[in-house]
Amino acid sequence: MRTYSTKASDIEREWWVVDASGQTLGRLATRIATILRGKHKPEYTPHMDCGDHVIVINADKIRVTGRKLDQKVYYWHSGYPGGLKSISLRDQLRQHPTRVIEAAVRGMLPKNRLGRRMIKKLKVYASDTHPHQAQQPKVLEL
Repeated sequence: MRTYSTKASDIEREWWVVDASGQTLGRLATRIATILRGKHKPEYTPHMDCGDHVIVINADKIRVTGRKLDQKVYYWHSGYPGGLKSISLRDQLRQHPTRVIEAAVRGMLPKNRLGRRMIKKLKVYASDTHPHQAQQPKVLEL
């Protein structure tokens, strides 16, 4: 028997729409990361980008459990001395709701050039409209 190895020409990409309203952040992010990686396909190959495109709508209606709204903090550094900045999840959802889902999914993808290529297939929108109707995306039920 021979081991099947997927070629780049064999990969067929689909488009999926996910409605985030009322969904728990972590459980939604794991499902999205699985689709971006392509692990839901039988021809999944770990060293290749076999995943599909994912469109997330209603990102501002995401739900979190416990006291994460006040206790979860996002950090980044400006590059200057003393430039450590932070923002709570509650403020991040108010100012930039799309970044919350993007950060959660990015943390579940590989930390290399393959992961950077996968995260480009994620499109997140705060409202229920998106400009990708021409791709005829399928609705993903979670």
